[in-house]
Amino acid sequence: MSWRRLRVLIQHLPPESATMTAIRNATPEAELERASAAAEPEKGRWSQMEQLLAILIDVQRQALYAFHVANSDKKARRGIEPPEPVRRPGSRPPRKKTTPLTEERADRLFRLINGGAA
Repeated sequence: MSWRRLRVLIQHLPPESATMTAIRNATPEAELERASAAAEPEKGRWSQMEQLLAILIDVQRQALYAFHVANSDKKARRGIEPPEPVRRPGSRPPRKKTTPLTEERADRLFRLINGGAA
């Protein structure tokens, strides 16, 4: 077996394997801190188990959100935001939807700021 083949095999081991654990344990503290500061978990590899766990978390959050919405009055519902899904590898953070400020809204905002009634 070539050294290159061995390196490829080690690099593709699951993170919970004994070899990867030994490599992490042998890594100096300063290097671990530097690596964790620049870490981007959404670019990492996830096993099928991690993907399934993320799906379960999303489903549980959606069920809890539906429960809260179904059992609260209209005023309380305004503060309840729908849950964001767990970020998966290769995904970007969701963009916030913004509504453009129209002339009508700008005038209403101006009146509210200056003490006028809405």
